[in-house]
Amino acid sequence: MRGIAGEYPLDPQTVRRLGAALVRALPGGADPLRFLVGRDTRESGSWIEAELALGASGEGADVTSAGVVPTPAVAYLTRAEGFDAGVVISASHNPFEDNGIKVFSGRGEKFTERLEREVEQIVRDTAWTTKAGSAASPPGADLVGAYLDHLRQVLPEAVPLKDFRLAIDCAHGATTRVAEVLFKSLGFDVVVIGNAPDGRNINLHCGSTHPERLAATVLKAGCGLGVAFDGDGDRAIFVDERGQIVNGDAVLLMCARQLQREGRLKGNALVATVMSNIGLELALKDLGIGLVRCAVGDKYVMEEMIARDLSLGGEQSGHIIFSDYLFTGDGLCTALNVLRTVALSGRSLADLAADLVSYPQVLLNVRVRERVDLTTVPDVAAAIARVESRVAGQGRLLVRYSGTEPLLRVMLEGKREDEIRAWAQEIIEAIKQHVG
Repeated sequence: MRGIAGEYPLDPQTVRRLGAALVRALPGGADPLRFLVGRDTRESGSWIEAELALGASGEGADVTSAGVVPTPAVAYLTRAEGFDAGVVISASHNPFEDNGIKVFSGRGEKFTERLEREVEQIVRDTAWTTKAGSAASPPGADLVGAYLDHLRQVLPEAVPLKDFRLAIDCAHGATTRVAEVLFKSLGFDVVVIGNAPDGRNINLHCGSTHPERLAATVLKAGCGLGVAFDGDGDRAIFVDERGQIVNGDAVLLMCARQLQREGRLKGNALVATVMSNIGLELALKDLGIGLVRCAVGDKYVMEEMIARDLSLGGEQSGHIIFSDYLFTGDGLCTALNVLRTVALSGRSLADLAADLVSYPQVLLNVRVRERVDLTTVPDVAAAIARVESRVAGQGRLLVRYSGTEPLLRVMLEGKREDEIRAWAQEIIEAIKQHVG
């Protein structure tokens, strides 16, 4: 659930009802349910936490606050410390006015869609009311040390990176408390930016969505690489030693090769979304590594990884999941795995990233009257079939409806941008004539 803090569905009354609904939806036992709550640095986080805790405690649950911590810390600690559910209050990479609530199961995995729908139905049910009273902050516990100890296992002492100069951008967000502590404890020479949150500057011209300042810092300070986290710390975007941006596709490729070399790439395959570049698919094919594609969203990546028992998956945006450590995206874990790969391969980040040859990509949108099955529109189906035959084996076509707008999206990848743009336009014209 995400929106503007203070407005429905993130108004105090609905947040309180959500806390109560979570307790009602989860199976209980003789002992009270135990919830762990964490938040990022947005100024609205404290009151949302208090309202949610009052709603949950009013239904008999015990609520503990971990304070300002990364999203993956809540996922890990929920499982490791025996909580029944973990709740994160964050809007990730969005501006400070927004906030959101996401829930992890006692296994540290995101809620299933079935359980999400059940909670929504309970919230809408007007036959019950929440506990009355003024909301107050729930009891706190300093648990983050256990999460950092868990992360340190990614980078054993034998990995030769002592005194490596590393730039990190905390996006004035949830990693502010932990990133510098973690990397310094592992012997890195750390240059930190974006680490002065004031409740309103989270993601503001910084972090994974704005890595330009980090790139300048890497060059100015002579760093081996830089990593930018988003507001809640579950994604990471990298900058190589030359100041060039390195996205999630390149990270998936280099880490897959390293895991394969160590015999740790389960199923000899990984999961990526439909938005990952065809260049990743072709590079993995050369290594004998399979690529399983899924819908956009790290939740879908996780579900596919669990179903297929795979150890690596992620998104171009920097959400990367290493299931040996956690079944959710973790920016700090991703950074440590990239540093491990740099050390064990003996190659720089720029050299490793160069192994990914990204094909040109064109994305065109067309407004439609209704969502029709395109296979039932002969001229559109024929245009799609012609383009698919042209790109077979050397490109990729994706035609899909937007999940939020009356739009049809045509995404095409191939060797020449002018060529694929003309082909994409051919499909667009057919859609305009018959569907638009």
